[in-house]
Amino acid sequence: MNADVTTTALRPEARHLAQAAGAMFLVGTLAGVSGTIQDYPVYGGQALRYLLAAVALLAAARFSGLRFVRLTPRETGLLAALSLFGLVIFNVCVIEATRRGGPALVGTVLGTVPLALALLGGRPSPRVVGGSAVVVAGATLATGLGSGDLPGLLWSLGALFCEVCFSLLAIPLLPKLGAVRVSAYSAALAVPLLVVIGLLVDGTAMFRAPTLPEALGLGYQSVIVTTVAFFLWYDALPRIGAGTAGLFAGLIPVGAIVTGAALGLGTPSAPDLAGAALVVAGILIGLSAVGSSSAAATPPAAGKRSPATVPAAAGAGSPPAQASSPATEGSARRSP
Repeated sequence: MNADVTTTALRPEARHLAQAAGAMFLVGTLAGVSGTIQDYPVYGGQALRYLLAAVALLAAARFSGLRFVRLTPRETGLLAALSLFGLVIFNVCVIEATRRGGPALVGTVLGTVPLALALLGGRPSPRVVGGSAVVVAGATLATGLGSGDLPGLLWSLGALFCEVCFSLLAIPLLPKLGAVRVSAYSAALAVPLLVVIGLLVDGTAMFRAPTLPEALGLGYQSVIVTTVAFFLWYDALPRIGAGTAGLFAGLIPVGAIVTGAALGLGTPSAPDLAGAALVVAGILIGLSAVGSSSAAATPPAAGKRSPATVPAAAGAGSPPAQASSPATEGSARRSP
């Protein structure tokens, strides 16, 4: 009986793990797709991207009946920092790093995200740290070192810092706002920031009519990399913890490799495939800590399992999910 209850309780956890994996794979496609818009004004292009994403996400919030939530000054500051670093500066860093050193360099540096989140996201278990290290090794092998120059490396390190901010700054906001509103508010806030920066840097040249490949690239970034990936990541993050979720950041270079092959930029080499295999192995090592923690958790009584029991164990040493977070969005829905 207890085994049946445990299996049933673990099903949502598997869904959130899949969401985190899908989100990071989609983020990995950004580097390849960025090549299609590298000649478009950076700030104007990103402003259009986040404007479209914000409209889609706010429409989704409205359709779901989620009302506007008033934020405290601290929460407003966190949201502004999340938008500035996790969205605005991150994408500028990725585009500039790709221009300087190509997608391999930025993919390699971003491959260290799992280790960074495992170390910064709480008290990770040894298996999560070990799995993260294997993921980093696989990401490095998959993307390859030796390309680019010092400016490209510095831009890549900036992207790494911003990617960490994208997760850690959102964690305090998610229990109150939920995934849809954090994604919508941060995307909407990024638009005026990008417009101001673009006007200061490029003037009125920040906007021009995009070519067809540029329009497709901006549309893909807006709908897939922003609207879909943001929701998947932020919905999973508070439930499985930053340390466990960070393991899936190793799929970023895998997504870049697949995108490059799909766009005809090159076929995967033996190191690419070996690195992807290492990434998968590292994720499995880290997730084994999740499984052992869940198995060690003894249910209080048949049929009386606390809803927060499994997600709390799923963090494997990372900050546990807020017990109220699964119901946060539902409780804020507009009354009929």
